[in-house]
Amino acid sequence: MTRRGGYVGWALPEAERARLLALFPARYGRTVAHHVTLAHGVGARHPLPTEREGTVLGLADDGESVQALVVAIAGTTDRPGGGTYHVTWSLGPDRRAVDSNGVIARLGWTPVEPVAVRLEPRFFPL
Repeated sequence: MTRRGGYVGWALPEAERARLLALFPARYGRTVAHHVTLAHGVGARHPLPTEREGTVLGLADDGESVQALVVAIAGTTDRPGGGTYHVTWSLGPDRRAVDSNGVIARLGWTPVEPVAVRLEPRFFPL
C-alpha cells in the first residue's frame, strides 16, 4: 500500500494528554492536544524521530482563539527548518492547528514551570 504525504513528529499519549490538560486547561472550545510536528510534507518512509520525551516550557495564547504549549525536544524549542516545537492545545471557531505557528511567531510565548512529557514518534498521513 502506498501512502500519500503527511508529516512526522510525536503523538501525545492519552495519559500524558490527560495529565497536561489538568495542568494547562484548554481555554477555547475545541481541545486539540494531539501531537508535536517535526517535519511536514514528507512521505511515509521518512525516518521517524528517535527522541521519546520533551519538556513543556511555555504557553502561547493570542487571547482570542489559539492556545499552544511550547515544547523543547533534545534541549531546543527550535524546529529544524524553522518554527517552534509546540502542541496546539485548544482552538476557537474557524481556527486550525496550523494557526499556532503564526501566533507563536507573532506573539512569542510565556514560560511555565517545566513539565517533562513522554512522546511517541509517528508518521501522520494527510
